Amino acid sequence: MKTTSTWSDTEWDTFTELVKTKLTEGVITVTFNKKDGSERIMQCTLSPTIVPQTPLIEGRKERAIPKNSISVYDTTAKDWRSFIVKNVTQVDFPEA
Repeated sequence: MKTTSTWSDTEWDTFTELVKTKLTEGVITVTFNKKDGSERIMQCTLSPTIVPQTPLIEGRKERAIPKNSISVYDTTAKDWRSFIVKNVTQVDFPEA
């Protein structure tokens, strides 16, 4: 699924919800432009069966994620990353 910069805010909201749903179902491929302008292709997920459980560390502060971003688990880097939704150029969902 390719995105377009001409989408309305409602279309971006719908897209964001779709991506979040697909992330909880398994690994998806997200292509986006990083802040420095370079393109990044990331295999990522929010699936509780894939994301490793991490123990809570007392006194550790949670990193603030801007409202227009999605925080995901990068399955290649095996760490948390985030991307700005409107910088996404393409999303590939696995075949059902």
